[in-house]
Amino acid sequence: MSELEEHTQWQADRRASVTSATGNLALIETRWTGELPDLEAERRSVRETVTVTPIERTNIETGAAEHGLRLWDADAPAIRAFDRIDTYEYDPAWVLEGHFTPVSGERRVSFEHIRDNGGTRDLVVPGDIRVELDGHRYDLAAFDDGGTLLLVFGDETNGSETYGSGRFLFVQLRDDEGTVVLDFNRAFVPPCGFSAQYNCPLPPASNRFPLPIRAGEKNVVFRDGFDIYTA
Repeated sequence: MSELEEHTQWQADRRASVTSATGNLALIETRWTGELPDLEAERRSVRETVTVTPIERTNIETGAAEHGLRLWDADAPAIRAFDRIDTYEYDPAWVLEGHFTPVSGERRVSFEHIRDNGGTRDLVVPGDIRVELDGHRYDLAAFDDGGTLLLVFGDETNGSETYGSGRFLFVQLRDDEGTVVLDFNRAFVPPCGFSAQYNCPLPPASNRFPLPIRAGEKNVVFRDGFDIYTA
């Protein structure tokens, strides 16, 4: 399979993922309950198209554990109104090699989140990614997302051509020497671009490129003027 064919398959997999019964478009409510909720009672109270799952976070002020629920609807208005994810054409020039240097211990970096009104949450950053782009060297902070490096980045296209708050990119560790691949053709709109019920991290200063990265996904396109913030 050629690189272009692999990329086309990745795009198809993305569409299937975001439109699934518990995909990004299906999230209709995030409800913080504080204490552990009665999950079974909640599941009995919803209609058959809705899936209820537990969620946990750390209180941004006290550090205490907070519990909550997420409700996903396979028949959500956002799924019905979804048209496509607008993307740039595949460009092999945006497949870059970099180097990952792990750090000893558990280092945490403060990330602002889109729904925290300027507050920050500390996320585990297991090392640094160094990459050269347009003749300049960048040291990036990618956090650990379930054992995979996830880069939250911004660039000069945000807000004009691409999603305003930045985009995400999974970084592939190629070998034991720390070689990584950053395929910006697979940069994607974060979950908060599909549902207002997400609280996505925003790019830290180190991850904001002072140039346009015209690769990957641009924005989510809905039909009939649908807006996730007013639905």
